[in-house]
Amino acid sequence: MAESLGSRMVSRSSVYVTAPWGHTDQEDFYNAIIVAEDPSWDRWAWLDFVQRCERNAERVRQRHWGPRTLDVDIVSCSDAGEQLTSSDPNLTLPHPRAHQRAFVLVPWLEAEPAATLLGVPLSEHLDALPEGERAGVRRLCDQTEWFV
Repeated sequence: MAESLGSRMVSRSSVYVTAPWGHTDQEDFYNAIIVAEDPSWDRWAWLDFVQRCERNAERVRQRHWGPRTLDVDIVSCSDAGEQLTSSDPNLTLPHPRAHQRAFVLVPWLEAEPAATLLGVPLSEHLDALPEGERAGVRRLCDQTEWFV
């Protein structure tokens, strides 16, 4: 995925490992954030792109929050510097509960330290989470060592 973004990719995080969420009877999750930008793409173009990436990876998902080959989420989307909000069932923005999930915030903060979510710096959202949840996000490899 990072490769297919080409010059649209602004930055990316390291890869992090976390215990499974939802159904815990599965392998650990691998999490990373890619920050991308293309003023000619709207949120629907980004959604189409990430869904194509999932199809190309032959995504298999047997159950909600269950194991899958790849899960790409659009956490936040901006237009002319303004963070978009949407309650459309096909694309809710920002991603629901992103501000409550260390496995989203830790890699995102690495990739985009000045980012905000819902008008609040990511670091403040992260500081509000229980220490155990933050400590459960472990770095596997840095951003120069992976391509998706």
